[in-house]
Amino acid sequence: MKKFLNYFALAVLVFLIYFGITTYPKLNLISGFSAKSSASGHFLDNRPLQVIEQGDNDIPLVKLATNAINEAGKFATSSVYGIMERKAIYREGLGATLINDDFDTSKPYEVPKRSKTKINLPFPYGDNEPKDTVFSNIDYKKLNAAVANSFDKKGEKAKRTRAILVIYKDKIIAEKYDTNFNKNSRLLGWSMTKSITGTLFGILQKQGKIDINKPAAITEWKNDNRAKITVNDLLHMNSGLEWEEKYDKICDATKMLFKAEDMSRVQLEKPAPFAPNSHWNYSSGTTNLLSGIIRNQFKTHQEYLDFWYSALLDKIGMHSAVIETDMAGNFVGSSYGWATTRDWAKLGLLYLHKGNWNGEQVFDESWAKYVATPTNTSNGRYGAQFWLNSGGYFPDVPREMYYASGYQGQMVAIFPSKDLVIVHLGLSEKFDFNGFLSMVVKSIK
Repeated sequence: MKKFLNYFALAVLVFLIYFGITTYPKLNLISGFSAKSSASGHFLDNRPLQVIEQGDNDIPLVKLATNAINEAGKFATSSVYGIMERKAIYREGLGATLINDDFDTSKPYEVPKRSKTKINLPFPYGDNEPKDTVFSNIDYKKLNAAVANSFDKKGEKAKRTRAILVIYKDKIIAEKYDTNFNKNSRLLGWSMTKSITGTLFGILQKQGKIDINKPAAITEWKNDNRAKITVNDLLHMNSGLEWEEKYDKICDATKMLFKAEDMSRVQLEKPAPFAPNSHWNYSSGTTNLLSGIIRNQFKTHQEYLDFWYSALLDKIGMHSAVIETDMAGNFVGSSYGWATTRDWAKLGLLYLHKGNWNGEQVFDESWAKYVATPTNTSNGRYGAQFWLNSGGYFPDVPREMYYASGYQGQMVAIFPSKDLVIVHLGLSEKFDFNGFLSMVVKSIK
């Protein structure tokens, strides 16, 4: 018996050591993801916790978390087997923020000033419902089949599409939502938020407030090899800075999103093992650094908060949009943008029309060409905070297409010569975009 107990104790010890090395460090990220997702989904989109747990949090490891929502306090908590509890608070105007034990929830904070004047025009330029339009050159049977085939049948969890919207010549020609979602549902764009952040630099450049070809004005880089990194390099993910972007492990990206107090500084503090414009490396840290650079263009934090909405989001009627902030008050420009499907489409329409929004030039026409031009080290996959198809990544889709893209299959795709914008929002990286997009394009003669 004593021998058995010794073996049992040894087995327990080995298990605890293994658990401590392989799993325990992940608990912070697991409960952090779950708390943040629960708070955002519930308070931004009114989703019941059960819907969040069965959808948003139904991914490996994260689904191990136990979650609770406090309606009165407007926060969510999550833990894994009662270990490593994390908390995310909701603040109107700023969305949900994952906080640590040092965060002072009683400290006053500023919120963006929004302008949501109703415009008596049909979608997309106003608040009225779109006018029904039938185009003789569209094969609606093929179009509707492409849309319908993109959704799971009852009981399935393969395609996991939540919303699809197809806009041709500024008119909605197809729109469909999954159960529990509709045209008013706010959906997380994840890295499609990067395209919003990048767009702000086009606006700043048009306003004469920044020259993207000059070195980034970062004091910490003045006396080392990072001094030559330009904003242009950062926009192209071509700065040479060190970064690891993986979503299924502990790495730079996950530690930043679920642990960092000031996300704008995480990439800033990394060394540069490569020369600028010589090594493409996708980095959410770079986009949050860009958010910090935008902050430095303004004298006050209030001006910074207001700019994102007054210069872009509210200007083009994306009134449902909310960009969430980190603990330091910076917009998480890499990942935490929420909007309805129709409002996400407006970002695509702005680029389809080369920066012109119903007669007003939001950014110069050349900016649309700039973001859709491949950076020379990405094999035709990336421009400036937009993904590209110029290298034929989607072989049956026109090479001209460029798109905002996010984790789990978020996409706003722009087809300039087709006068077409396609939006897909869902929960699966395995969604067949090549088949879906090509079928939609082929439905327009």
